[in-house]
Amino acid sequence: MSITDQTDHRPADDHGHPHVHQHEPHAHDHGHGGHSHKHHSGFKGWLFELFVPHTHDSSDSIDDALEASKEGVRALKVSLVILLATTALQVIVVAISGSVALLADTIHNFSDALTAVPLWIAFILGRRVATKRYTYGYGRAEDLAGLFIVVVIALSAVIAAWQSIERLVNPQPLENLWWVLAAGVIGFAGNEIVAVHRIRVGQRIGSAALVADGVHARTDGFTSLAVVFGAVGVMLGFPLADPIIGLLISVAIIVLLIGTLKSIGCRLMDGIEPELVDRAEVALAGTPGVLTVDSVQLRWVGHRLQGTATIAVADAVLSTVAETIHSAEHRLGHVLPKLDDMVINAVTVSAREKGAGLEPSAHNHH
Repeated sequence: MSITDQTDHRPADDHGHPHVHQHEPHAHDHGHGGHSHKHHSGFKGWLFELFVPHTHDSSDSIDDALEASKEGVRALKVSLVILLATTALQVIVVAISGSVALLADTIHNFSDALTAVPLWIAFILGRRVATKRYTYGYGRAEDLAGLFIVVVIALSAVIAAWQSIERLVNPQPLENLWWVLAAGVIGFAGNEIVAVHRIRVGQRIGSAALVADGVHARTDGFTSLAVVFGAVGVMLGFPLADPIIGLLISVAIIVLLIGTLKSIGCRLMDGIEPELVDRAEVALAGTPGVLTVDSVQLRWVGHRLQGTATIAVADAVLSTVAETIHSAEHRLGHVLPKLDDMVINAVTVSAREKGAGLEPSAHNHH
């Protein structure tokens, strides 16, 4: 006869919060635990590090859900201020130089700065508690905002390419080249500062959308850099340098955008990094009382992890099984610090043969 118990066996703390971890005398591996990434060498590797950065970094992470959301919003506020200041400086240079191309780049940077707004809204939505309609909460809004950002990046690259082709077909002389060059440097510097900040924070909190927004800023920066190279080319007597370089950068952005699209698409399809599953399986298998690990499922919801697992245990009284689950939860909390919810279903060997479950337990790691 199988036994099913939906009761949460974890003790509450003084504030009513469930399950405060007490360190047990077993060893944990706080390293990467098999965590690995595919590395590219040479110039290709450099490009991938620029435009397809990893979305999580376990060595330097923010693990509290609320603090991670606040950190993401702070990053967006800072970057938005920097980009608006950059745009304001470019507007001044446009007024001095009268460059139509630079005006287009300035308008482009301003409109792209506003892509931080939907991601900002998504972070705020992600803090809302789950409802009967949205039982998993609103964390997925962050991934949808990331998809929107990817679309904007692609659209920006297409528009830049169109403008470059137009200038190849109908060349336009550039005037006040030193001012144009200065404005391009300002645009590149502002966007790159924002890119570095967004990507670093996105990696720390595990947000693929914020990393994508950082990549977006970086692509905008390289578009501004194309203005610089074009101005230098014109100074050296090659007037078509501006549209040619702009076209090359647009093509590079489209090609490298595939990596960011894969990252966001993977999360929308509940894809997970295999090394995270490996970490969970090793932690569960190493828990005293666990005979085998039958299954582990994980998924990202925004910048937090959720999942389920089924473990096999020896026939024992309910309290013993509950203690085994408690130890398993403790180990999972160490190897997966961004884990919010984990439902662990324990079955005995005899119950598994009959297809019955024993002791489902919900793990809430805050």
